[in-house]
Amino acid sequence: MSGVAERVVRNGYAVVFRSVFANMDPERAHHIAFAVIRALPKVPFLSRVVERYSRPSAADGVTTMGIHFPSRFGLAAGFDKDAKGIAGLGLLGFGHVEVGTITAKAQPGNEKPRLFRLVRDKALVNRMGFNNHGAVRAARRLERARRNPGRPVIGVNIGKSRVVAVEDAVDDYLESTRLLAPFADYLAVNVSSPNTPGLRGLQELDQLRPLLSAVRDAAVRTPVLVKIAPDLTDEQIDAIAGLAVDLGLDGIIANNTTIARTGLETPAAEVEAMGAGGLSGAPIASRSLEVLRRVRASVPVDFCVIAVGGVTSEQDVQDRIDAGATLVQGYTAFLYEGPTWATRINRLRRRRLRHAAR
Repeated sequence: MSGVAERVVRNGYAVVFRSVFANMDPERAHHIAFAVIRALPKVPFLSRVVERYSRPSAADGVTTMGIHFPSRFGLAAGFDKDAKGIAGLGLLGFGHVEVGTITAKAQPGNEKPRLFRLVRDKALVNRMGFNNHGAVRAARRLERARRNPGRPVIGVNIGKSRVVAVEDAVDDYLESTRLLAPFADYLAVNVSSPNTPGLRGLQELDQLRPLLSAVRDAAVRTPVLVKIAPDLTDEQIDAIAGLAVDLGLDGIIANNTTIARTGLETPAAEVEAMGAGGLSGAPIASRSLEVLRRVRASVPVDFCVIAVGGVTSEQDVQDRIDAGATLVQGYTAFLYEGPTWATRINRLRRRRLRHAAR
């Protein structure tokens, strides 16, 4: 978009957010915004205009895991839980879209309310609980999405079904893997959400090794990554990174939401009233960078490391690349920055890369 047009969109979004969305239940606001994104590809003229101005610079592309990513910046799992909006999100400028978390069995997630804004901190607390329609339905949508020649790279994030006991987790993940891996550019194994009972225990090496080995084998040629929590100790991070390399995985996603509540501007009583859940957004940026650096120091140079957590600006993207990230993802800032967020990051990265090439 032109600078004037983009400012109009941004200012308009800010007014709408402050007057409508900021006072609306955040989950309902998400559904309304997502409906618009899903509809975008169905309006050919508008979609062509949006795609023209949101397109990332070819110089920002990178090849990793045998996949060419048109840009370093993509959308993290959590926004498109059921693989319904891939085309629209690609039009908004995301070089890859990680859908999910998808479980083998359909599930409604945790009781509402389960998503909370911390506006002063530009953060969210969520305890969604992997609400999704299940792997069978997602596989059908992914198969259709792959037919779109202009689609972004598609990552598929899989997790444990809530009704399945932890001791049966491997078979549950394998069901999702067999259904979804054929339609994924890469598969992300989520063992780090704090909102499914027992899930984070799967990060213990004696449970993680057989799980990742089984998923790797069932995925066949589809690259497999593991997504870890920021609340692990340095020793645990090192151990999981070593395990991922030893098993021949393709990468690590660092990292998921945190259960910590430190350094927030939102009054403690308000935060406590929100209850349990994972914190995401700007407050976890520092820890996410620490985890990223720790992972990068423990894996080979060509091993894919995807950085996520507290990414808001183009400078945040560059900071993570400088710290060793192969790819960078964001999510929470999308809800605060509005629909032109990825476009702005792409434009600023184009400037940076052009300047660096001189």
